[in-house]
Amino acid sequence: MPTFVDQTKIEVQAGKGGDGMVAFRHEKYVPNGGPAGGDGGRGGSIIFVADAGLRTLMDFRYRRKFKAQSGENGRIKSQYGKAAKDLYLKVPVGTVVSDFFTGEVLGDMTEKGQELVVAKGGRGGRGNIHFANSVNTAPEIAENGEPGEFRTLKLELKVLADVGLVGFPSVGKSTLLSVVTKAKPKIAAYEFTTLTPNLGMVVLKDGRDFSMADLPGLIEGASQGVGLGIQFLRHVERTKVILHLISMDPNNGRDPVEDYKIIKHELANYTADLTKKKEIIVASQMDIPGSDEKLAKLKAGLAELGIDEPIFEISSVTHQGLEPLMVKACDLVAEVEASQEVAEEAQTETKNYEFKPEEEPIFTVERVGEHEFVVSGQKIERIVQMINLDHHDGIMLLARKLKNLGVDDALRAKGAVDGDDVTIGNFSFEFVQ
Repeated sequence: MPTFVDQTKIEVQAGKGGDGMVAFRHEKYVPNGGPAGGDGGRGGSIIFVADAGLRTLMDFRYRRKFKAQSGENGRIKSQYGKAAKDLYLKVPVGTVVSDFFTGEVLGDMTEKGQELVVAKGGRGGRGNIHFANSVNTAPEIAENGEPGEFRTLKLELKVLADVGLVGFPSVGKSTLLSVVTKAKPKIAAYEFTTLTPNLGMVVLKDGRDFSMADLPGLIEGASQGVGLGIQFLRHVERTKVILHLISMDPNNGRDPVEDYKIIKHELANYTADLTKKKEIIVASQMDIPGSDEKLAKLKAGLAELGIDEPIFEISSVTHQGLEPLMVKACDLVAEVEASQEVAEEAQTETKNYEFKPEEEPIFTVERVGEHEFVVSGQKIERIVQMINLDHHDGIMLLARKLKNLGVDDALRAKGAVDGDDVTIGNFSFEFVQ
């Protein structure tokens, strides 16, 4: 059985755009050939696709870095370079994608086939056919391809189940799941038998169905990470209905009312208030002698707390009370889905999870030595990267851009004089007034 992985960190690098071409027409009967350098092709983007066939993020456990192909460079005779293919990565349905450093959510993959662009490929650089004008009819100017986006991502899988089984360890969650679905969870007579979520489908006699998840057992302090802690509570967020199982085994030495209060407390203390979800209280293991007395204690205790919800009495061994419990659960799932549809219709706009980095200045200037300066900033570095500096026209274009952006003035303000060294990214030059 594959290892269950529900959290991981990966790095994605989209493809660089192809470089534009500097070229000229040299045709026999065309006296004024002019520029003929084509544009570079677009770099490949990295796109996540939600796949219902995946149950874990295991595919990302041993491979953490993904890189898309770069676009093809422009060609002579005004021919464009070929765009690179996008890189598609499959993730399980229920995966939340966020920026690892900022926590910004890029997307929530909740539907089969849903796609999410997590890193956009760079656009291709323009060839010299775009830079001809009345003053310079034969420009030796071309752009390099734009770098592709690089991101460090956090992937978090939250099991998508209509109904989630919660309760202390060994209250019969796995046994119930195995009886009402075709799932085959691990079952044993010790605590924390279930270390990963198990998912199954419940099909009723009337043809209705819903998914049910047997989730790892809770203990006191789980919302702060005790025991399986957050690993469990993450998956409860997705469920529409909670079946709260409480063991009626008189020999386990536990107080059923205290167990109920502790679980409710842990649900309430999680980041999302899970106590607002629809809940069905289930008294499990009713086939054990002495369970009736413990059930009476539970009912009396809940009444003192002001809880008058019906308690479903079940035994997964004898199948007592299972059918009415499943029907009730299915009814509540339908009720929640109907309310969600109404809420979605009431929304005036669709939420877009497009990631937008914080605004930053175009450049900053730092003096790092007596005659050394560093100009840094994502925007200014990208401008330098995209200008082809192999030709004199390209160098002059960069000089004009730096002057227009105010880099020259900023360097002078920091004390730069003729002959000082200035570095922008991987490019260095001598400052001239």
